[in-house]
Amino acid sequence: MGFFDFLTEEIAIDLGTANTLIIHNDKVVVDSPSIVALDRTNDKIIAVGQEANLMQGKTHENIRTVRPLKDGVIADFNASEQMISMFIRNIPSLKKRFFTPSLRMVICIPSGITEVEMRAVRESAERVNGKEVYLIHEPMAAAIGIGIDIMQPKGNMIIDIGGGTTEIAVIALSGIVCDKSVKVAGDVFTNDIIYYMRTQHNLFVGDRTAERVKISIGSATEELDNPPEDMSVQGRDLLTGKPKEILISYREIHKALDKSIIRIEDSVMETLSQTPPELAADIYNTGVYLAGGGSMLRGLDKRLSQKTELPIFIAEDPLRAVVRGTGTVLKNIERYKSVLIK
Repeated sequence: MGFFDFLTEEIAIDLGTANTLIIHNDKVVVDSPSIVALDRTNDKIIAVGQEANLMQGKTHENIRTVRPLKDGVIADFNASEQMISMFIRNIPSLKKRFFTPSLRMVICIPSGITEVEMRAVRESAERVNGKEVYLIHEPMAAAIGIGIDIMQPKGNMIIDIGGGTTEIAVIALSGIVCDKSVKVAGDVFTNDIIYYMRTQHNLFVGDRTAERVKISIGSATEELDNPPEDMSVQGRDLLTGKPKEILISYREIHKALDKSIIRIEDSVMETLSQTPPELAADIYNTGVYLAGGGSMLRGLDKRLSQKTELPIFIAEDPLRAVVRGTGTVLKNIERYKSVLIK
């Protein structure tokens, strides 16, 4: 222990396209939508997280809402840096500090990320006082968060469906043997619903409404054991320009999402086809694990199970599996040195 160690704080960040989660002292201290509201006149941040999310689609010309991350990577460098810095400043135990401590951080990133995108994440972290910055691949963090012993010479398959990307990986001996990162996930589902409403009902709905529909009655299959009730959706009629309301059922949402789910199924099958035979045998015995917010889509586990003919298990808290794993790595950095990206 060095004399200055008490000045260093440790945080684990799951920097997601839809939500950003931060763990500090083994507790999830930040769980907010990854969105910022900016003042157009001076590019200053007005609101961040939940507060900015409420403004989405309801702003006037002087305010714009930005989602700094797209497809799991930083799309707007300036906004993402300000957002991360605001989130860190809002951590309750750091708020009381007289000065900003230096930070040791573990941040998770998609497995299909490029060198340039990786550098953007690292630089953002360093600018908010990150002295030691470690990166970890999302499927690896999800596996650790679910409670899989990744060090074993045993194959495990993880599917992490986030907001921007779906990460599919086969993990053994604390490494990723084969993986696939597809840009079909929660955001694409939301856009599918917006498109379906426009084309089938001449109804123009915003992102937030489509997101609500997805969560309330979204479904991956037509036959559900306990189907949700029909939902009324309000928006603008594209023909008359008037506000209008319609009733839709989960079967319609299944139709809207079908193409995107087929793309995820194909990627899973492709990853399975690249898996070495010994690991394929392990996966046959252990099944496949689902994590991320997208895995909560009704009937998705059943549908993937029919396609792969394997048992599918959903993590018990799929939204937080990745950040939990990142937090575990942060606590045992020496043990997990091999899975971190230098």
